[in-house]
Amino acid sequence: MAAGYIIGQIEITDQSVYETYRAKVPATVAQYGGEYLVRGGQQQGVEGAEPMGRTVVLKFPSYAQAVAWYNSPEYVPLRELRQSGSHGNLMIVEGVE
Repeated sequence: MAAGYIIGQIEITDQSVYETYRAKVPATVAQYGGEYLVRGGQQQGVEGAEPMGRTVVLKFPSYAQAVAWYNSPEYVPLRELRQSGSHGNLMIVEGVE
C-alpha cells in the first residue's frame, strides 16, 4: 500500500491564531498514524511561482488515512481555525509503492 501525503503551502495572516493551531494539530496527526516530513524551514523556488510563506508535508500510512485525517472530527475544527488565520494551497497525494 502506498503512503499518502498532505502537502500545504500556507501564508499566515494571523500569527496568534496560527500558533494556537500549530500547538493542537500534531496530536491529531499522530492519532491518524501521520508524521511531519517538512514543517516550515528554508525553501527556495526554482521553477514556477515562488512558494508561499510556509511549506508543510505530512506522511500517512495510506492515501485513505490521509483523507481520513483531513476529514476527521478531531481535525475539522482545527482546519477551520487554520483557515481563519491563514490561506494557501493544500493537496492530498498518493505516493508510489
